[in-house]
Formats: sequence, structure tokens, C-alpha cells
Amino acid sequence: MATNTDWLNRSLKAVWHPCTQMKWHDSGALPLVPVARGQGAWLYDFEGRRYLDAIGSWWVNLFGHANPRINAAIRDQLDRLEHVILAGFTHAPVVELSERLSALTSGALGHCFYASDGSSAVEIALKMSSHYWRNQDQPEKNQFLCLTGSYHGETLGTLGVGDVELYKEAYGPLMRHAITVPSPDARQAADGETAVDVAHRAAAGLEAVLVEHHASVAALIVEPLVQGAGGMVMYDPEYLRLARALCDRYQVHLIADEIMAGFGRTGTLFAHEQAGIRPDFLCLSKGLTSGYLPLSVALTTGTVYASFYDDAVTRGFLHSHSFTGNPLACRAALATLDIFAEDNVVARNQKFAERFNQMLQPLAQHPRSQHFRRRGMIWAVDIATGLSDFRLRFYREALAREIFLRPLGTTVYFMPPYILDDDEAALLAERAVAALDAALA
Repeated sequence: MATNTDWLNRSLKAVWHPCTQMKWHDSGALPLVPVARGQGAWLYDFEGRRYLDAIGSWWVNLFGHANPRINAAIRDQLDRLEHVILAGFTHAPVVELSERLSALTSGALGHCFYASDGSSAVEIALKMSSHYWRNQDQPEKNQFLCLTGSYHGETLGTLGVGDVELYKEAYGPLMRHAITVPSPDARQAADGETAVDVAHRAAAGLEAVLVEHHASVAALIVEPLVQGAGGMVMYDPEYLRLARALCDRYQVHLIADEIMAGFGRTGTLFAHEQAGIRPDFLCLSKGLTSGYLPLSVALTTGTVYASFYDDAVTRGFLHSHSFTGNPLACRAALATLDIFAEDNVVARNQKFAERFNQMLQPLAQHPRSQHFRRRGMIWAVDIATGLSDFRLRFYREALAREIFLRPLGTTVYFMPPYILDDDEAALLAERAVAALDAALA
């Protein structure tokens, strides 16, 4: 029987791992963990060691590994239809999923265009927005606005509307850069200020840019309420209300990138709901299939859809990929939505989040902790340290204590599956503090 070492050696020879300096794996600075199976919130290696998946395997896993209900749905679909081209053909799972996603927006976003990953969904929204203005005889509206510190993917198009230097520095010459506008990061509040005050200040900065550039701007893209890869930056819903009003005033689309924040992660099914607004485009992925299969979607309005409805091919939306609307992935997504509906997941999360928040107070009150924050089922804390290798130190110490936490720089965050029980949550909270102390030692 193959051991951990066998799989590690074979992987290092054949697999180029994402977002990784491979030399760190070869040297042992960054442990490579071979996973044999998953069950619930836990991952198991080939020698039986376990790791609590506290970040949902890159923010995708909502209902645990090997979830029996999602497994059953995929098995059933396997015996019916594994894939068919979506150009000129359709199938039941993609129709049902589109109807249900539209219904979740009360029909406001009634048209679904599918892809495989979050970056692709964002690129679809960007292209649709620009092409919409072209079809409206305003081709000059082809520029985009993004928030400082934002992240929307790692394809060239999505890097262009992001602002995390680590990801875009090497590829800058290849990109078309967006205009950055101030982030409403609540940590920027001065003495006596609230997160709402910061939101108003950031919105004023947005309006100043729109006053000057609205004639050439197609859309503003935001990560609603939480900017993920930029360091789990959290802000008040007031900013979304103000941004929606400004986009309407200056005739600019609002794109909500809820690839991370969607499906209950921020305390409501979709994060933008907390502001009482609707975007012109809604991008979803990650939790859409509960992490089972690659699937993403860009939802948009009837107004946008109608602008492409024409006899001329050039006025149609010219975008495709081979696995658009894959039936297996759509069935996984439908099973995910069934669990939300049948188990009242959002209400359960709200109660669990309050309990886990209390369990994390020793971490929040740690002498090196700053800006402990929570939005729904996302927790984050900044660690005051001069250690250049803090991220790797903490990651190793956490793995040694059977927990899988992967800091963003000096920001430790938690995005666990929704099925975590109180005993697992208590273990996670306690061992995270132990890992922090060991990393700082």
C-alpha cells in the first residue's frame, strides 16, 4: 500500500501546484499534505492522520467532504447524462438550476450564463458589461473601476480589475488596468469614527472618480462586504447602498463578485442582500456546488439580456467554453440548494457563529492580535509580528495540531464548513491559539 512519502515524492515530480513556490515544498519549508479521503469537516492522509479543514478547502466546501446527499445526486446524474454541448442543446439540470438561482434574486437577475470557475464568471460579467454599452452605441464605455486591495481572479482580465500586488506584479505588462477607488475597509476608522463613516468617505472617493470618468466607465466591480484575498477586509453594507445609487446616477453597471461571499458565508444567502440592493451582474462559484465540481455563473438582468437579443451575430454575446453548464456540476449545485432549503442553513449558521465567536475570544484577546472581526461565517484577525515567514510558521504549527489554516500574510482567518459541531469548533479555537503561540515563539 502506498504511503504518504510515496505520494509526496510522485506529486513533487509530476504536479505543479497552484499559487506555490515549488522549492518550498521540496525543501520542506511548506509541508505538502497527501490526502487520501475526506469525511465531514476532516481530511485524512494515507497513514490515518487527520486535519480539520478550517478554510473549507479554499472557501468552497460548505457541507463537509463526502456529503451523502450531494454524493447521491451526482451518482443519479451519472446514469442519465454526464455532459452535452450547451450551444444549441439544453438539459434538465441547467434549466432547473437557472430557474432556482433566478428565484433567489426574486427574478431581478433572471438570466444565467455558466462557466467553470470564478475568474471565468467575472470575465463574463466584464465582457457583457462592455459589450452592452457597445450595443447601446456607447463603445467608449469600456473601462472598469475596482476597490483598493480587491481580488477577482488570476486570469489576465480579472487581474486587471484586481489590486493585490502579489498576484499581478509579474503580469502587469500583459494587462489592461482598472481605475482603483478607495476601499471602505472598516479598519481605517479614526478615533470616534464608525464603519459607516468609512463607507461614506470611500463612496465620496468613488463619486469623485465617476464625476471625471463616467463617460468611459462600463462598470464598478466589488466583493460585497468582505474583500477576501486582500486580507479579509470587512466593511459596512452602507457602502453598497451608496455605490448602487452612484452607479445608477452616472450610468455605470455594478458587478457583485460573490464567488467567496455568496451562499450564506456572510450571514445572508447573498452578501448584497444586507444592503437591500441588487447588482446588475452577480458572479457565483465556489460554494455553488459545495466544492464538489467546477461551476460558475454570471446572473444578469432582463435589460442587459435584451441588449444582445438581435438578428445580428455581432450583437450576440460571443463567449463559450466546452463544459458550460455541465449536468453533473449542475446537479451538485441543485443538491446544495436543496440542503439550504431543507435544513434552514442560514439560520443555523447565525446561531453557530455566535457560539464560535465566543470560543475565539482567547485569540481575539491575544496580545499580538489586532482588528479581530467577523462577518457571518468568516472570522479574521491581524497578527502584529515582524516575522517575515509568519505565514509559513503558523501553517506548519497548525498542521502539527491537526488543523488546516492558511493565513493571508499576517492575517489568520477561519471559513469552516457549515457542518462543524461545537466540539470540533472548540478544538479549532483552542489549537489555533496554541499554533499562534508556537509560531511566534
